[in-house]
Parts: sequence; structure tokens; C-alpha cells
Amino acid sequence: MNTSVVICVYTEERWEDIRQAVESVESQTRPAYELILVVDYNPDLHLKLKRAYPQAIVVENTHAKGLSGGKNTGVATAGGEIVAFLDDDAVADPGWLEALEEGFQDQGVVGVGGRTEPLWASGRRPRWFPYEFDWTVGCSYRGMPEVRAPIRNVMGGNAAFLRDVVSEVGGFHSGIGRSVQGRKSRPLGCEETEFCIRLSQRKPGSVMLFEPRAVIGHKVSDQRERFAYFRSRCYAEGLSKALVTREVGTQDGLASERAHALKALPLGALRGVGEALRGDAGGLGRAGAIVVGLAWTTWGYVVGSARLRWARS
Repeated sequence: MNTSVVICVYTEERWEDIRQAVESVESQTRPAYELILVVDYNPDLHLKLKRAYPQAIVVENTHAKGLSGGKNTGVATAGGEIVAFLDDDAVADPGWLEALEEGFQDQGVVGVGGRTEPLWASGRRPRWFPYEFDWTVGCSYRGMPEVRAPIRNVMGGNAAFLRDVVSEVGGFHSGIGRSVQGRKSRPLGCEETEFCIRLSQRKPGSVMLFEPRAVIGHKVSDQRERFAYFRSRCYAEGLSKALVTREVGTQDGLASERAHALKALPLGALRGVGEALRGDAGGLGRAGAIVVGLAWTTWGYVVGSARLRWARS
């Protein structure tokens, strides 16, 4: 099987990040079939990338503005049997693509997601930041499988899908994932969650696989290391989950979240308290952040659900 790698980009401010992401793809132990750079409504960046990377396919987003539209453009452009997505501020390990492709050897697998490690701008994890909430910075989090295993949904910045299957179920829906407006204000997400659930509903027996050997590093900016961003991201996740459940139903849309809230988060809070009692002052901060994160996410979901009900009335 051959794989097209898609990187969605939108701003010259990430030029160095884009350069490192492209270099990491070009340094894979198993070369990509092609590299596609999708530019989100930025003609200057599009021209600059075409000049800098003649070996890549550089295209403009022809779908709705935002990440979902960019991914759909990438899928439509791709010639590979598999389409892999890498964030524009991420760096893939040399064996990333090989590990993703090997995941598709398992029967019924239509999507494979890898492990995403945070690369903190400050050089180290903030002491108060709980591992259970690494999803707020686009990374794998405590509570996910630690070995290869089926999962409900992959994380969009480190994932691969069978190209024909993506097109068959209608691609990624706009209005759930990040848009240009979302980048500047509310950090929404969940387009890959809704897509994976919708795919599984429409194609029973389809398997989403977590492959921990497919590793990337995801850059976490100074802003995203702050507690204010953490709260905002949790609230936005609740808003997004309300949109997801509208599309795919509450049972499938919240199944993983319930399990995480009922098991991983209480254990994480207790672990933080225990670590504080053993002399790690950051433990109380992590325990407190878990409580705040759960509360803000729940509140976002309540507000988002209420807004949707009002809009229908």
C-alpha cells in the first residue's frame, strides 16, 4: 500500500514549523508516495510554498475554509491508497509512516492513529499540567491505550485513513473542527471524532486502530502552556462535543468521554493528591486542574447543547 501525506497550513507565522514538518516527512524510513501541502485561503503562502517545495504537491483549499475543508481537499488530491495527516506544527519520527502503514495489515482496519508527544516551548511540562488532559494540546493522554488496540477515534494530527473510505462516507464535516475564526478565538476541535464515529456507524465492522509506534512530537506554544488556555480549550471541547452528539447521537458521541471521566480522571486526581503528600507540590495543582478541566468541559457541553436546542425551537 502507498501513502499520501497531507499537511494543512494557513499562516506564514508557522514557516519554520512547516519546514520542520516537511523535513520529517522526507526523512521517513518508508518514503511517502507523495507529500501534499494544502493552503487554507492564503495566496501568498501558497506561492511561497510552491517555490520552496517543488518536490511537493502544493494546492489551495477548494472546500470550506478551515481544517476540515483542508483535509477534504487533501483527500481529493491524493493518489495514494492511504491518506496520512500530520499537523503543520508537528515533527514525525523516522518510523512514523511505516508504523501507520503496518497498522492497516490488521483485518477491518480503516484508520490508524499514532502516539503524539508534547514538545513544550518552555522545555518542560508545567508542573500543574495533568497528563490526563494532554488532549488539550493535541497530544496523547493518560487513559488511552498503551499498546496497539482498537479505539473509537484517532487524533487528527497523527492519523491515516483508507482514501476511498473517507470519500465514501462524505469526508470531514465543517462547522465542528477549527476554522479561521476558531483559530483566532475559540479553540474548537473534534472534526476527527465525529468523522470516525460516523464512519463506524455507516460501515459496521470498521476498526480504528491505535498504533503507539507511530510517534510524532507536537509543539506546544507558550500560550498553550497557560492555565487560561487550558480552561478555554476544555470549555471549547464541551461545545464541540455538543455538535458531535447532534450528528452521531449521545451514546456513541460520549462513550469514550464517560469512561475517561469515570475512571481516568478520578484516578488522576487521587494520584495528584498522593504525589503532593509525598512532597511533590505540583501534585495538588494537577489534581485541581483535573477538577477544573472536567467542570469546564461539562459546562461547555451544557451550554452547547442548550444553544442547539434553542436554535431548533
